[in-house]
Amino acid sequence: MARKTGSHSEITGPRIRAAALKLFAQSGFAAVSMRQIAAEVGVQAGALYLYTPDKQSLLAELMADHMEELLASLAAEPLPEAPVERLAAFARFHIRFHLERPEAVFIAYMELRNLTPENFARIEAMRRRYEDALEAILRDGRATGAFRVPDTKLATLALIAMLTGVTTWFREGGRLSRADVGAIYADMACKSVGA
Repeated sequence: MARKTGSHSEITGPRIRAAALKLFAQSGFAAVSMRQIAAEVGVQAGALYLYTPDKQSLLAELMADHMEELLASLAAEPLPEAPVERLAAFARFHIRFHLERPEAVFIAYMELRNLTPENFARIEAMRRRYEDALEAILRDGRATGAFRVPDTKLATLALIAMLTGVTTWFREGGRLSRADVGAIYADMACKSVGA
């Protein structure tokens, strides 16, 4: 039997991931079935297993893709040397990156509880690399006297929670633009560590 038009792996695979991302963000991982994902894509449920072993693997792949893109984008971001300017640039980067992908962000933070221990360990290691980049800025700032931070790890977690929270309330066309929000949050991030 011939494949249906549009069922090529380079087309269908990304469509499956996009459908899963949308449905997981809307309804939550536990509430979405493989049949629902298949219906969203327009393929038979059994066809999904040509592209992913199971729903758990699909969730882990979505999270890993998000974290890989985040880490690669941060690595490509030109950050200043001085800790205060570097923290401000990091904050603006974080806001900009996350506002462009609210569904992926929601899944990356809210669906961690649904990962198997092996997948959780893999995603958590990637998250730790990102947190380490921010903590390095805070340690440098503390060492130079630019920041007053009693615990850089705790400050890192607090800053990431604050910055990521923007995706829950920001709406395009609202009172503030993305750039405005990024600038205000960068200032708040610096002030929160005593800069």
